[in-house]
Amino acid sequence: MPKIRQALFSVSDKTGIVDFGRELQRLGVKILSTGGTAKVLRDAGLKVEDVSEYTGSPEILDGRLKTLHPKIHGGLLGMRGNRRHLSEMKANGIEPIDLVVVNLYPFEQTINKKNCSFEDAVENIDIGGPTMLRAAAKNWQDVAVVVEPSDYQIVIDELKKGGEVSQKTCFALAQKVFALTARYDAAICNYWNSLDGPSDVGRERFPRTLALIFNKAQALRYGENPHQRAAFYVCPRLPKDVACVSNGRQLHGKELSYNNIMDADAAIELAAEFYGRTAAVIIKHTNPCGVAISKNGIAEAFVSARECDPTSAFGGIVALTKPVDAETARAIGDTFFEVIIAPGFDAKALEMLKAKKNLRLLEIPSFKNMGEVTAFSLRKVRGGLLVQDYDDKSTDVSSAKVVTKRSPKKEEIESMEFAWRVVKHVKSNAIVVASKDRLLGIGAGQTSRIDSARIAIEKAASGGARVMASDAFFPFRDCVDLAARAGIGAIVQPGGSIHDDDSIKACDEHGIAMVFTGIRHFRH
Repeated sequence: MPKIRQALFSVSDKTGIVDFGRELQRLGVKILSTGGTAKVLRDAGLKVEDVSEYTGSPEILDGRLKTLHPKIHGGLLGMRGNRRHLSEMKANGIEPIDLVVVNLYPFEQTINKKNCSFEDAVENIDIGGPTMLRAAAKNWQDVAVVVEPSDYQIVIDELKKGGEVSQKTCFALAQKVFALTARYDAAICNYWNSLDGPSDVGRERFPRTLALIFNKAQALRYGENPHQRAAFYVCPRLPKDVACVSNGRQLHGKELSYNNIMDADAAIELAAEFYGRTAAVIIKHTNPCGVAISKNGIAEAFVSARECDPTSAFGGIVALTKPVDAETARAIGDTFFEVIIAPGFDAKALEMLKAKKNLRLLEIPSFKNMGEVTAFSLRKVRGGLLVQDYDDKSTDVSSAKVVTKRSPKKEEIESMEFAWRVVKHVKSNAIVVASKDRLLGIGAGQTSRIDSARIAIEKAASGGARVMASDAFFPFRDCVDLAARAGIGAIVQPGGSIHDDDSIKACDEHGIAMVFTGIRHFRH
């Protein structure tokens, strides 16, 4: 366990550094430092030796080269229990450095600035910092290394109590080092991969190496099932205004479970389709079971969404595009739900909903920003990762290709527009029956499209211009014949089957209007 006699300070984030240095000097610790950090410490009245004086080598290349010297890295890497190391250190005039306090150039903050130049980004790639951190962490049994100001007090408390930093603490501090340097290198890697480079190099859509860094937000009670352990990780670069679970603020209820988070994510994604409108979404096992929009307030939208399938809605996840008011809270109280997600809750609504002990309330940012911090959609498979673009292709149904003799009426177009937004978020094979402002029936995840159509029609309530949406083409005319018997007036689908003519002919026989979007929305 290292006794701290000499420390090296070099930090970009100077939070708490003066107080930490002052406490160390009171304990008799000698401080080495560089550039701006040394100035801050000296201005506060601390005694500091410049690294350049200590090594006998000046800072050069506009400060690019400061600490890459045997007297620094020998002092970090020399193993105190190795006689040969100690002998070589003595022969080369190298003193042990027992504590390293380093955080890195703000590379991520720099590249996230608007109009960040390539030159600014490059100059904020730290070289000496990661090298010192890795050296100190590699020799963790002899060197304590601190990268987060929140750990300063832990080190001081242990030094005051026992005169040394415990190996348990040193190991935990070293873990933070390697997590930090991994994240730092991943950020640089991803930034570099995002550049076009010289004209003869170009940029690959999918980089040769995909670097992913996520931070653990919380340990979960269990995964999909009680015998599975689980945790929730979030992207460290996530902007605070993105509407998502990771940016959610839980206002009430037990902590979110693995399945809650999965369903909440699906609910938010679908609700975002209706940004700017007053909409309610109910999700069960990542599939929608209720969706509605209203011009008369969020309470009406919620009630209408619940009426789509009240049985399936029980125990579901609700996402609302508008803040929850007392009227909506009163309506929500009539059914058991796991989670209510909204961009706000007024005081009365919050009071009413908090009366339900097991109801989780999650406040998220406005649906205005659904930006992604990762460039791709990711799906884990055993032994690998599937990577693709996000399915964010939007289609204006009013401009879709009409393939039948009859063109859809205005209300049918509005209904198909609604249904097409919903079916994109339903597990394939997916069929949706809807009117212009609410989901009427849904068939999800069946192995044959006709079964999905039967389920959707069976669940569909009456009302409005009933239309059908299919996430992929009809392989046969049977779905059209079934739709006709159910009174469906119009169908929206991608088209592209070798049997499209059969489906078109069936529509013409039944007087159904059908449009092709040319866009498929499989969701596996």
